[in-house]
Amino acid sequence: MKISDMSYVVVEGPIGVGKTTLANKLALEWDAELLLEKVENNPFLEKFYDNPEQLALATQLYFLLIRSRQIQAINQQSIFSNIRVSDFMPQKDRLFAQNNLTKDELDLYEQIYAYLTSSLPSPDLVIYLQAPTSILINRIKKRNRIFEKSMDIEYLEKLNNSYASFFHSYKNSTLLVVNTENIDLLNNDNDYKTLLKKISKIEDGIHYLNPMGSIA
Repeated sequence: MKISDMSYVVVEGPIGVGKTTLANKLALEWDAELLLEKVENNPFLEKFYDNPEQLALATQLYFLLIRSRQIQAINQQSIFSNIRVSDFMPQKDRLFAQNNLTKDELDLYEQIYAYLTSSLPSPDLVIYLQAPTSILINRIKKRNRIFEKSMDIEYLEKLNNSYASFFHSYKNSTLLVVNTENIDLLNNDNDYKTLLKKISKIEDGIHYLNPMGSIA
């Protein structure tokens, strides 16, 4: 599958893995439209980390509404538009909901989720970035977002495992699984070019990239 044949590419993965960084680079590389989730705009998020039981449902519903609205806009745009690169897919919102909500809250959420996502377009390619939780913690600390400072390590571990389980059985589009533990896609040009080369030759199905990398 050539890049010119793609119209919608998603970069996904757990918190801190580098989704937005890579999405930005790919959008510049391909002269693509960049579609980013506005995490910091969620008015419930910072309070959620301090009081997850009380704010979980509001936090999840806000994200679901915003994310589904952003992706729905793709259906309304011209088929002649440039390729679009996004740092999220609405389906990942369910992973957070399943970890954060009570049974009754999840039942309500699932009904709203089914209604909002029934007609959303599927990506041509999903790039799933992986990293051990210990690596994610270090990257989160480096970017120093205020609302992430109280994030629980066990919570991050659960989310990381949820992502791994989800993509283990993912078949809705071509999937490239990238182990980022020992590579630096932002600062190391060889690492980045290795990824680009892999993408340029990708075909339908599930593929893996596990480079030795530049990080000792």
